Amino acid sequence: MPSSNNTVIRSMHDVGLSAWFGGALMGAIGVNGAAAEVDKPTERATIASTGWARWSPVAAGAIATHLIGGAGLLISQRRRVRSQPGAKANTIAKTAITGAALAATAYSGVLGAKIAASGDVPVEGATEPAPTTTPGVSSAQQQLRLLQWAIPLLTGALIVLGAQQGEQQRPLHGLRSVARTAGKRGLGLIQA
Repeated sequence: MPSSNNTVIRSMHDVGLSAWFGGALMGAIGVNGAAAEVDKPTERATIASTGWARWSPVAAGAIATHLIGGAGLLISQRRRVRSQPGAKANTIAKTAITGAALAATAYSGVLGAKIAASGDVPVEGATEPAPTTTPGVSSAQQQLRLLQWAIPLLTGALIVLGAQQGEQQRPLHGLRSVARTAGKRGLGLIQA
């Protein structure tokens, strides 16, 4: 597929990633923050869990859309990724960070389900245990406190790396890469 025909897969990649990033950030600030404002400590975790449960199918769809778009881009740009300086390193970094973001997202879902299954346990907030919070819920909340920021951080890094890939595809950047490669090959021939 020539790069001029990649609008759909680029859009899938970018819109899916945007929803993943934005949903995680809004959840950490909005859903988890609002849960801490609920008057009854025994309702806070339930309210946060309900909000995250409502978002979960949308988040799964966004992540799947991003992954399908990313795979399509990788297939369509495979020659450039192999030959253009910097493109391979960027792609490897994006793949590793995507894996970390997927793992963090999945694990936060497991922890959230554990909290939701606990019922009306008193908590200070969605990710802050109260002194009377059960040990299992307290542990899950402490881990979620870190994950709620790790997911937007990781997905934000993916946005930055995607922007870098876009810059690598600009015609002037491509010409510079070709000139560097040709220059290196030319020097190798002269030295031989």
